[in-house]
Amino acid sequence: MEPATYSLPKLPYAYNALEPAISAQIMELHHSKHHQTYITNLNNALKTLFTAAKDNDVPTQIQLQPAIRFNGGGHINHSLFWLNLAPHGSPETSFSAAPKLGEAIKKTYGDEESFKKKFNAALLGIQGSGWGWLVKFENEGGRLGIVTTKDQDPVVGAGEVPVFGVDMWEHAYYLQYLNGKAAYVENIWQVINWATAEQRFNGPREDAFSALKASM
Repeated sequence: MEPATYSLPKLPYAYNALEPAISAQIMELHHSKHHQTYITNLNNALKTLFTAAKDNDVPTQIQLQPAIRFNGGGHINHSLFWLNLAPHGSPETSFSAAPKLGEAIKKTYGDEESFKKKFNAALLGIQGSGWGWLVKFENEGGRLGIVTTKDQDPVVGAGEVPVFGVDMWEHAYYLQYLNGKAAYVENIWQVINWATAEQRFNGPREDAFSALKASM
């Protein structure tokens, strides 16, 4: 059996749909260039891994793991990211679109604004490149937690459901915000898709990663 081949997922909105929070220029480059590069490199690494496994070439299989982790993580993270965004002003971007998740957020963090401040602080505390995530821990009674990951490391631990994530690599904001990272973090809330977040919060872990199957 040949290894899986992944392709760039289509966005459910136009490149300019997230303006003014995220410019069309950034979205086009981010999606068609950066995400595509992760996919291309992942497919190449998986193909080489497949051959190495057939040849019982253990050193090559070990050597490939960092590339698979980095590029596979990039594909996972971006596939989740596109779907946890929605056009500014759409019903999905209202906090009220996530009633059960909203209750859990208020129970854990006090209220919506307190949660956002805590999440923003985590995002701005990332050194270098990485991601910030709201995660549901299924193995801990469904509690919520704010998690940051380095580079393209994904949230894939047992029982960990990525409810939504924010890309804090410079390519996600620099062309528009330059070094104004705090403004990007503040404005990203205008386009968070709370309806998708609600679905991921209410559903099992495998549902959150269903977008990956669609890209095969």
